[in-house]
Amino acid sequence: MISTSDFRTGLTIEIEGEIYTITDFQHVKPGKGAAFVRTRLKNIRSGSVTERTFRAGEKVERALMERRPMQFLYVAGDDFYFMDTESFEQLTINREQLGNDTKFLKENMDIAVVLYQDQVIGTELPTAVELTVTDTEPGIKGDTASGGSKPATLETGLVVQVPFFISVGDVLRIDTRSGEYIERV
Repeated sequence: MISTSDFRTGLTIEIEGEIYTITDFQHVKPGKGAAFVRTRLKNIRSGSVTERTFRAGEKVERALMERRPMQFLYVAGDDFYFMDTESFEQLTINREQLGNDTKFLKENMDIAVVLYQDQVIGTELPTAVELTVTDTEPGIKGDTASGGSKPATLETGLVVQVPFFISVGDVLRIDTRSGEYIERV
């Protein structure tokens, strides 16, 4: 149990059987009445954001999340197979649980799988991944880096906007948080 005075951004708590991450909080001490803490909470499973007010000093249950380093092995249908890099046990996660992270996964890639009471909550990808361009329109002579953009399909099926000089076979660094092109490697 933790007190509202211990709240900080990124802390995970459990309320009524649901797991939330604190995205924003503010201690408020009005001139009249008791102090309280206003929070913005993000539900880890559904992704919905709610606001909730706690009395100052109120206790809530802390949700201890476990982050295990794992390596992505392969995909079969809608199942993605991972191997724990410490115990070498395999773990299967379906496409629905991974969400948009599937667009950035390459074989033998190291990631962190987030678990709560041995249930998969999600994954933490590196901030950037390197993916190869499999399909894009050919560039035209005279195209420059600041001249606009065109769509390019990457090896995982992700489509990003890239500069005109990018061609098939180029390796690109992609930001996993926004899904945008960073640079050519």
